Amino acid sequence: MLRALTILTHRQASGKGGSPARLRPVLSPLDDYPIHQIADVMRHVGTSDRNFYDRYYFNCHPSAPDLFLIFGLGQYPNLGTADAFATVHKDGEQVVVRASKELGADRMDTTVGPFHIEVLEGLKRLRFVLEPNEWGLDFDLTFEGSVPATLEERHFMRQNERILIETARLAQTGCWSGTLNLDGTSYDVTPDRWKGTRDRSWGVRPVGEPEPSGIGASKVPGSFFWVYAPLQFDDFSLVTITQEDAEGNRILEQAKRVWTDAKGGGTDYLGRPDIALRFASGTREVVGATMTFANGPTVEVECVLPFALGAGTGYGAEPDWKHGMYQGELVVQGKRYDVRDPVVRASFFSVMDNLARATCDGQTGWGLFEHASFGPHRPSGFDTWEAVAP
Repeated sequence: MLRALTILTHRQASGKGGSPARLRPVLSPLDDYPIHQIADVMRHVGTSDRNFYDRYYFNCHPSAPDLFLIFGLGQYPNLGTADAFATVHKDGEQVVVRASKELGADRMDTTVGPFHIEVLEGLKRLRFVLEPNEWGLDFDLTFEGSVPATLEERHFMRQNERILIETARLAQTGCWSGTLNLDGTSYDVTPDRWKGTRDRSWGVRPVGEPEPSGIGASKVPGSFFWVYAPLQFDDFSLVTITQEDAEGNRILEQAKRVWTDAKGGGTDYLGRPDIALRFASGTREVVGATMTFANGPTVEVECVLPFALGAGTGYGAEPDWKHGMYQGELVVQGKRYDVRDPVVRASFFSVMDNLARATCDGQTGWGLFEHASFGPHRPSGFDTWEAVAP
């Protein structure tokens, strides 16, 4: 039996015997770097899980509630796809440009249609370009980290015995420079005013076309209650994460203060974060929060511009465009959404990426206050899926 397997493997590698030659690995430029993690070419990841992904996320704002820009790019090696999006909220409208393509063999190719990312200096400077297009949104922006990139706690969840989420993520706050054009108005993006957050995450998380529900069809969906708050101040940034189940039990938590290089660039671990949320009446939309830490300061947060991240970006429940979903060899689209009504924002069934203003230790800062609340969360008074704040 072993001899037969050896002969078969030799035939597959040599191309003898016909079709098995199709199983040969395909090299790409990444294979010339000493970065391999498994005994395979770099375009293949170490799991066959269809949901493996590798993604960039960025946001950008002028330290004021005038507009909020979010954009990202992802690769899905086991689905053979890559996609990218950019979306901006201004005056109650969200404009979206998005693209999807077949991934191909070269994972160093970080272009998707009119989108392109360049890593100018690892963990420090990146450039993201959306070329001019017919939908009124384009930019050429360079991010520079204001604090060192920080690796977050590993995120792990099982559902119905299967691994649902197993991801790693880094986070970093910083400043932007370049140009942004929206509906005929050009913005000069300068690092004194234009701030933002980026993250890089990779691992397993549901992506692509829907899978058969199997045993999940007979189960009540689990709750998801999430806060992610990277906030940037003059001397430091705070990165806070909590995820809880329906009873308020913590699944994931982290709180760090990361100092700027001028202040030494160190990291303080702040212990358990406690977050008291304030909701808009009749919704689950957060308008503010008070964050306290076992070993740290008190932070007051005001959400000044709500952002329905699920509207057209792939993060939401829209059936025709989800992250990793195969759209064809190359597809580029533009969409516009009127999101002035919080009920409309909630209908996209995704996290809300609020632009937030915060105060801490006498400093005023800006950043992202991301929140999601699906299903019961009894500490917030949500006893059913339909419950909202009084």
